[in-house]
Amino acid sequence: MMNLRKNVGKMDQIVRISLAIAIAILTYSGIIPKDISLAVYLVAIFIALTGFVRICPLYKVLHKSTTREEPPHFS
Repeated sequence: MMNLRKNVGKMDQIVRISLAIAIAILTYSGIIPKDISLAVYLVAIFIALTGFVRICPLYKVLHKSTTREEPPHFS
C-alpha cells in the first residue's frame, strides 16, 4: 500500500491554497490568455488539492517534506 504520510507543512499549505486562488482569479479576469485557461485552471486545482490534503506527489518522488517531524512517542 502507498505511504500516505502528509508531506506538506502548514505554511506550505497556506501558500499553495493562496497561489491557487490567485491563479484562478487571474485566469477568470482574463489576464491569462483564453487559449491556455483550461490548463491553468487544472494546475490551480491540482495546487489547491495538494494544499488541502497536504500530500504532494512530487515531494514523494523527491523524498522531500515541509512538515515538522514529530518526536517518536514511547509507551
